[in-house]
Amino acid sequence: MSTTPVPAIDDLRTRVRAVLAARLGDAFEAVPSDADLQQALGERYDSLTAMECISAVEEEFGIEVDFVADDVRHWFSTVDLMASFTHDRLEDSAALMEGR
Repeated sequence: MSTTPVPAIDDLRTRVRAVLAARLGDAFEAVPSDADLQQALGERYDSLTAMECISAVEEEFGIEVDFVADDVRHWFSTVDLMASFTHDRLEDSAALMEGR
């Protein structure tokens, strides 16, 4: 059985940035991928916005984030960490599909 390859981390980072840019607007464009979003964006990245961004990432990549089991305050604090989390989830999904 053939599975879809997991995108490279750089490709995921680019897609995560695009998803967040659609939600956060122009202020996000200058934020480095390794910057803490709360610190970089201040009030523009409050808890509601963070949840909206997490939901947008879930939708974009077809993954599910468990707000209790997953350390969302860590994994969704920077673009780099979001891309890494997404990569891991996609790898897990691909491995599960191979086992079927």
